[in-house]
Amino acid sequence: MLSKFSKSVKNLYYAKVLNGSVPVFTQFGEDIYASDIVQNCIRCIATEMSKLQPKHIRTDNATGIQSVVSSSINRLLKFGPNEWMTTTDFLENITYLREINKNAFIYPAYREVPLSDGLVRREYTGFYPLNPREVEFLQDASGTIYIRMHFANFYEYTMPYADIIHWRKDFGANEFMGGDANGRANNDAILKQLKINDIVYQGLEKGIKAGLTIRGLLKINTMLADEKQEQDRIAFEQKMANSESGILAIDLKSDYQPLTLDPKIIDKETMEFLDKRIINNFDVSLPILNGTFTEEEYQAFYEKKLEPMVISLGRAFSKTLFTARELDVGNEVIFYSQGLLFTNMANKISAVDVLSSRGTLTDNQILAIFGYPPFEGGDIRHMSLNYINREIADSYQMGKLAKEKEVKYG
Repeated sequence: MLSKFSKSVKNLYYAKVLNGSVPVFTQFGEDIYASDIVQNCIRCIATEMSKLQPKHIRTDNATGIQSVVSSSINRLLKFGPNEWMTTTDFLENITYLREINKNAFIYPAYREVPLSDGLVRREYTGFYPLNPREVEFLQDASGTIYIRMHFANFYEYTMPYADIIHWRKDFGANEFMGGDANGRANNDAILKQLKINDIVYQGLEKGIKAGLTIRGLLKINTMLADEKQEQDRIAFEQKMANSESGILAIDLKSDYQPLTLDPKIIDKETMEFLDKRIINNFDVSLPILNGTFTEEEYQAFYEKKLEPMVISLGRAFSKTLFTARELDVGNEVIFYSQGLLFTNMANKISAVDVLSSRGTLTDNQILAIFGYPPFEGGDIRHMSLNYINREIADSYQMGKLAKEKEVKYG
């Protein structure tokens, strides 16, 4: 996988940064993923992103018609981007890396195939998510930007930055990396919220334990040595444990005073407020997290959180995988999101009725919307004769009137 990476590229120096800082960025901060709420949020986002259907398409600049290209990119993205991952695994993994580190790096492995005109084309052999501990941005005398990655196994590799798919989140404060001005995930705010949340849960746990373990005081009415007091306490506990009837017999030396503890448990509204403040960092609502969302709530989640991710991921792939010429003739990678669109059965029927009557959907596409398998001969589009091309509407209408007059008057 890393055979094309160079461990040592000479005559490189740190890339020039406008603010004068050194472009060296580490990926490590305090681990917010240890929180179950954060885990659930990221799992929710990654699961939805794993439903995407990536395709290499080409758009005809003259007609605007899109066609799926028979390419190594489509072959890899359809089934398995690399030897260890399915497309679902791959999408979940890069989504996790982007949400945690604010940066996801993907290496597209390729081999060069010579063409008859002396040029070469790239045939891609795999897409590999990378998780470096530290990255440096360098440049050579010609101004070409390189990226040097340091990994947990103490290996480091340097490669042209143009050969890396770099999918960023919260890009703006730093010239190269997503995240804060230092190119890291600034988790100070969410860590503070997580610590408050943890303190609340610890207090809840201790309050419950106190309510269940302390049931009363045993007052001993004589002066006893410490050893004797301990013996009496143990004997008293044994009597409590052996009292099957609930009636406890004690002598005149001892008084038992029951304690009624009422530990104050935090109210539901406050708990929901604390949880909501944490999940708001990931643009996930409680109904989405709990799976109790309505169609409108899911649509809001898609438009606010998922759709920008889907668009930016396609652009990141297209920018790296295609040359300027290939982009000019309409090549791009699009992550289709029809698997994400949630709607109820009534709305599905209405949408299919509108689209199918205009010849937009094939019979097999209609079946797929309702979860049924395709059938042979089902890739045919049917349309209603009630709709015609508006460009010929007048001539069609005039021809119809002329024909009616001919029939009426002979």
